[in-house]
Amino acid sequence: MDLAFIPSPSVGVVHLGPIPLRGYAFCIIIGVFAGVWLGNKRWVQRGGRSGTVADIAVWAVPFGLVGGRLYHVITTYEPYFGPNGHPLDALKVWEGGLGIWGAVALGAVGAWIGCRRRGIPLPAYADALAPGLALGQAIGRWGNWFNQELYGKPTDVPWALEISSDPAIGRIGGTYHPTFLYECLWCIGVAALVMWADKRFRLGHGRAFALYVAAYCAGRAWIEYMRVDEAHHILGLRLNVWTALIVLVLAVAYFVVSAKRAPGREAVVEPGAQLAEGADGAAAEDAEHADDAKVSVEKPSSKAAAEDDGEPEAESGAEGAPESATDEAGDEKAGDATDAPAADAAKPAGSGSTKKS
Repeated sequence: MDLAFIPSPSVGVVHLGPIPLRGYAFCIIIGVFAGVWLGNKRWVQRGGRSGTVADIAVWAVPFGLVGGRLYHVITTYEPYFGPNGHPLDALKVWEGGLGIWGAVALGAVGAWIGCRRRGIPLPAYADALAPGLALGQAIGRWGNWFNQELYGKPTDVPWALEISSDPAIGRIGGTYHPTFLYECLWCIGVAALVMWADKRFRLGHGRAFALYVAAYCAGRAWIEYMRVDEAHHILGLRLNVWTALIVLVLAVAYFVVSAKRAPGREAVVEPGAQLAEGADGAAAEDAEHADDAKVSVEKPSSKAAAEDDGEPEAESGAEGAPESATDEAGDEKAGDATDAPAADAAKPAGSGSTKKS
């Protein structure tokens, strides 16, 4: 008897009236938004404009979904085009079945189109988006939990995944390795590794993306080996294990060659972004100078108005002038009045002014 295990949801879809709300689709959508959010932050840090990652994702995401579905249908064609297959089921993406290899490959084509339209180098965009892709995969893997699919071998470990029985599709109930959880945690580690290495070594020209691919493939190889769902085998290994190993070698080769041919990081990732920021800063500075000029014009106007009224400038600035200033002014007036008779007495007779005709 298992004392602890990870329960699976009883249903993977909830109907809101006629509208089905599927847990698998929600996980994919949330993963896409999380990946774009993180990619946008990294793109801005590299000197690009905010919103560029989302604009290019409009091209990359649909291409990625089509590519992921094509890879799944081609490598697992029996349920769709086999003797008892249903071809229309190939369009039912919400029931699960997206191959990450096809999603990344065809998604890169969509990203290339979007980058070309914006005049942006694809390797720089891929470097900024790499950790976001890993984060999006970590979230998207929980869609397999909702669908009770792609689990590992039977086990009785405390973190085993409970799978319910479904004779209609040949699913046997029991507790299995939660490979979806293993890949989720691995992808989070890959995202952290890429961000750390990118900050530490200033990876550029597609090397951060190559590191993401290599690290993910290293984990996918052993996780894939644990799965028990039906798959094609080559030399005793699942097809996806061979795919992971081959892509891992290609990613490492690209990393090494790129480091020799183009060391360092791109100085400019989005032409015109720095000019746009400079223009915004100049506009803000001009507005600030205009406010300062307005203030400086208003102050002399107040001063001139005060002088026209015959008031000293000092008095216009302070109503409560010191009493000493007032007393001093009074003493000066009194002195003038006292000295006036003395001055008249000192004048000799007939010294008054005469008017010449």
